[in-house]
Amino acid sequence: MTGRMSSNAVIEISGAGPAGLAAALAARAAGQHALVYEKRGDVGGRFHGDFQGLENWTTRDDVLDELASLGIDAGFEHIPIHDIVCFDYKGTGKSFRSRQPLFYLVRRGAQPGSLDLALKQQALEKGVEIRFNTPASRLPDGGVVTEGPHRADAIAAGYLFDTDMADGIYAAVSDYLAPKGYAYLLINQGRGTLATCLFDDFHNERQYLERCAAFFDDKIGVRMDNPRRFGGSGNFSLPRLARKGNILYAGEAAGFQDPLFGFGIRWALLSGAAAGQALAKGDPRRYVRLWKRRLRPYHQAAATNRWFYDRLGNRGYSLTLRRFPKEGDVRDWVHRAYAPRLWKRAWYHLVVSRREIPLLNLHEDCDCTWCRCKRHMQAAGN
Repeated sequence: MTGRMSSNAVIEISGAGPAGLAAALAARAAGQHALVYEKRGDVGGRFHGDFQGLENWTTRDDVLDELASLGIDAGFEHIPIHDIVCFDYKGTGKSFRSRQPLFYLVRRGAQPGSLDLALKQQALEKGVEIRFNTPASRLPDGGVVTEGPHRADAIAAGYLFDTDMADGIYAAVSDYLAPKGYAYLLINQGRGTLATCLFDDFHNERQYLERCAAFFDDKIGVRMDNPRRFGGSGNFSLPRLARKGNILYAGEAAGFQDPLFGFGIRWALLSGAAAGQALAKGDPRRYVRLWKRRLRPYHQAAATNRWFYDRLGNRGYSLTLRRFPKEGDVRDWVHRAYAPRLWKRAWYHLVVSRREIPLLNLHEDCDCTWCRCKRHMQAAGN
């Protein structure tokens, strides 16, 4: 399980989400055949056209340029967001603006223009083989596992709807609406997403969602036609390895997701491409070096930010919003907040890492994608 893969090996990938398709595209770019297994009947099965954010603040360079350098074409709808209005627990709103896009609004699902469908089309055009309705629980020859979250560290509950409202991006930080998280309302070209993103008290998500709907209706005047409920989850904890021999874990399957606010698309694409490239070059150890250099510093910084955010409460959220300079650039502000710092790294190792629960429990001597093989379950007493 620890040797180099042959130069003409088929790169097998479990999961056809952004991380899996990025891995497949990277393998094809290196001249290898890529085979993707997907348990659902199409891409984007977890989503239904809801808006999400492709963050653009962790690096000074634009995220689309970084994706292009990895061979990922931005052929999906991506609306640059420069302006956002954020409310505190009292309902006081503050407008923020950035010169460069703070993030790109993208849609998830199998609809035309969605991120998932665009990646699928690009992969097929590059010669990637995708087998739908075909789960892969074992990868005896190695491969990439990108099966999405297997634990809920945060959940989102919301409404998708049609509307005649003007375009706008709104958020609210209030434990009454989203404990230790945030609520958001995204409107673009007659489509809307309204949701609460909870980091605590998951069992009451319906109550928080209805509070969010009432809150934004009071502040903005929400008009929802044909509302549809949706929900989702995310997990994030820094893995110790993210590798089991020739099996590499990427995206949310490895816990690669922003621990502060849950933005995970960029991390999924980056880690997937790195995993596919490493296997295509026959050097799985390369992947460990890549994610530790590119993702680990930002994960540690965001996890440290999350530790402090958990303790702010409503008054702390409000104070943070008020401290933002009137003429400041919100992208620069968030970039500095997310930037790795020596003190954040020290705080992470001394305090934060002690409360993190690793997502992956890997056994080197099996080829199960999630170490569910019979002998290990028996050894664990399950």
